[in-house]
This record gives sequence, C-alpha cells and structure tokens, in this order.
Amino acid sequence: MISGKRKKQRSRLATQIRISYLVLLLPCLFFIAYAFYNMWHINERNNEMTSSVVAASEFSLEFKDDFDYQTYLLVVGNISPDNTALNEDLDKAREVVTRLKGYTNTEDNLRRLEYAEKYLNNLETYVAQIKENLGYENKYEDNMLIWENDVQIVTSLLSETINEYIYYENRQIQTTQTQNNALFMNIVEVSAVLLAVGLLSMIVVSYFGPKWITKPIEEQVKEEQKLLRKSEFDLLQSQINPHFLYNTLDAIVWSAEAGNQKQVVSMVGNLSDFFRLSLNKGKETVLVREELQHVRSYLEIQHIRYQDILTYEITVPEEINEFRIPKLTVQPVVENALYHGIKNKRGGGRITVSGEEKRDYYSIIVEDNGKGMTEERLLEVRKAIREGVSASAIAANSGTNSSGEGSISANVTSGNNAVYGLYNVNERIRLTYGEEYGIHIESVLDKGTRVEIRLPKMNGGA
Repeated sequence: MISGKRKKQRSRLATQIRISYLVLLLPCLFFIAYAFYNMWHINERNNEMTSSVVAASEFSLEFKDDFDYQTYLLVVGNISPDNTALNEDLDKAREVVTRLKGYTNTEDNLRRLEYAEKYLNNLETYVAQIKENLGYENKYEDNMLIWENDVQIVTSLLSETINEYIYYENRQIQTTQTQNNALFMNIVEVSAVLLAVGLLSMIVVSYFGPKWITKPIEEQVKEEQKLLRKSEFDLLQSQINPHFLYNTLDAIVWSAEAGNQKQVVSMVGNLSDFFRLSLNKGKETVLVREELQHVRSYLEIQHIRYQDILTYEITVPEEINEFRIPKLTVQPVVENALYHGIKNKRGGGRITVSGEEKRDYYSIIVEDNGKGMTEERLLEVRKAIREGVSASAIAANSGTNSSGEGSISANVTSGNNAVYGLYNVNERIRLTYGEEYGIHIESVLDKGTRVEIRLPKMNGGA
C-alpha cells in the first residue's frame, strides 16, 4: 500500500515536472512572435537608414565648390548681394540636416549633424560680413581673407562631416542587413524544429536535472557580459576629442594670419594623418608603426602649439613596428604625459616613446620628465587602474576635465575621471589578450612618469 502510494506520488511529481516543461513551450511561441516582430522592426530601421542616406545624398556633392565659387564671385563683384543665391543654398542645406536628424538615432551621427548646423551658421555669418564689407571701398582685402581663411575651411569641414555621416550610415545599413538576413534564416530553421527539439530536450532534462540547463546558461551570460564590457571599452577608446580639433584649427588660423605658410601646411598634413589613422577604416587593431605614426602626427601638432615647453622623441626598434596593437592605445598615454606631466612643471619638458621586445611579449614605453606624483598618489592610481572606478564617482569628481582636451588619460596627477580613462585602456588590453597584459606606471615626484604598455607579439598578418 505504502509502496503504491510512493509510486503514485513519484508518478504525480514526474507528471508535474513534465507539465512544467510543456509550459515552457509557451515562451518559445512568444519567442517566435518576438523574433518576427524584430524582423519587422529591423526592416523598418533599415528603411529609415536608407532614407537617411538618400536624404544626405541630396546634399549636393558640389556644395563646397559651388558655395566657394559663388562667394568668390560675390567678393570680386561679379554678382551683387541681391542676386546671390548663397542664403538659399544655406537654407536648403539646413533642411537636409533637419531631415537627417529625424532619421538617424546614433549618438555619433547626431553629433555630426550638430556640427553641420554650426558650420552652416558660421557660413551664414561669413556671407553677412562679406555683404556688409561690400558697402566700403577699402574692404576688399578683408573679404578675400574671409573667403580664403574662413569660408573655404568651413565648407571643407561641412563636406567632410556629411561624408562621414553617409559613411557610417551605410556601414550601419550593411550591418543591419547582414543581421536581418541571418536572423531570418535562423528563425526559419528554429521555427521548423523548435517544437520537436523542445520536447526532446524536456525529456532529457527531466532525467538529468536542472544543472544540465543552468550551467551553460551561466557560462553564456558571463561570456556575453565580458563581450559587452569589451564593446563599451572599445567605444570609449574610439572617441576623438573635438577640443583637440578646435584648438588645432585655431592654431592653423593663427599661423595663416601670421603668414607662416610652411607651418600651416605642416599642421594641416599632420591633422589629416591624425584623423585618417584614427578612423583606420573601422579596424580595431593596427600595426605598431601605424599607431606610432598616429602618435607622431599628434606630437608634431602639439610641438608647434607648445614649442616653448615640449620636445619629443620616438625610438622604437624596427622589428616591433610590424606587431599589432589595439588602435588608439599609445596616443592617450602620450596625451596624458603632455597635459598632466609636461604642462604641470616649470620650464620645458620632453616626452619619449620607446619599445622593448621580450621573449613572449613586447612593450611600448612612454616617459616624460614632467611633474610626476607622490608615492601615495602612485599607489592610488595603480589601484584604480587595476580595480576600476565607478561611474558615479567619475561624474562626481570629473570637474572641468570631463570635457576638456586630454581628459581620457588625465590620471597621472588628478581626477577619478582621468583614472577611469587609463583603466579603460588597461581593461581593453586585458579583455582582448589576457590578464598578463596591460599597462604599468612608475613615477617620481618632480622627476617624471614612466608608463609601460605590455602586449602579445602578434604579427601584421594576425
């Protein structure tokens, strides 16, 4: 009798377990509905991005040449202020930018559109100034300077900004299309076998226990969290500081006004190389020589701006140049050496970038003879880089450094925001290559700081 009761209880429990597994089919059905909804949503998003690119394409490819030429005709008096179509062209361009804002939802492209609006406002100001100057007989030279030093530069920046917008929207369209195709095929396959596999899995799981299910899920969650953190760090490292661009452009304008043509050519060339190497066609790793060229372009620009206080030297062995390195790894450390080492000391300073090759790894070393830091501060910085800094602490302590030039690496002498910057560099390397790689800091107060970036030896074809 007892044995029969126990058998009945076991049978009932087994039935309840099997029923509970059958109930799991309902989320699967919801998943199918959700997947098809996602397909529809992705398709709608793809249509929006396509419309965005089409709208951006309406921004005339000849805008710069047309606008520059029309402005020149206005300056030399070939057309009168009443007959020029410059303001109409600006209004059309604003309409395009406004439409683009309604299409894109990426923060970077929204920021690019904000820059485009500022450029259009600047052009409107320049045109108004030229028209006003036309009322005076002795303002011809002033108008030519506005045309050469203001209008042409801003139209170039505007065209580059729109081209960047189109490029990144196209890249997102390609990514979305690939995801859409992959999702469609997966849903078709999964939908066909989901019920059969689900029933079979439930039978197996009912005999081998819940751990058989939870263990791979836990591992997958950990892996996804790791990948998510890596993506966040990669995104932070890929951001280009606009203040560096503003300050460099100001320096170019000053040099142009001073008639220093060679210096203008040098700065423009280095600025072009700097941003070209920063984008690097979206690649996450580059050759060491490419990263050092990026650093060299940055230092050459800063050397012109701070020639009274800055000298530099890059001496990396040739055999290291063909190894690979994550993009934008060395430049933030060099930037830190300048803004929080050299600029905080009296008199001139020097930054050196060197390299060392070991048996299993290689190192890029950034040294400066700047302010340095105390032993207590050095221990705090090392701990913060090793353990990280909370986002709330950064927000509370960022101060003026949160948006100023050099903030991503401003950790050697001040601020949790800066420590978080070097923590990002270090964590990005660790997540990509392992715990044994990353950065290490040595510093002596009033003598300088040494930062070693340790990386695995991966050749150019890796």
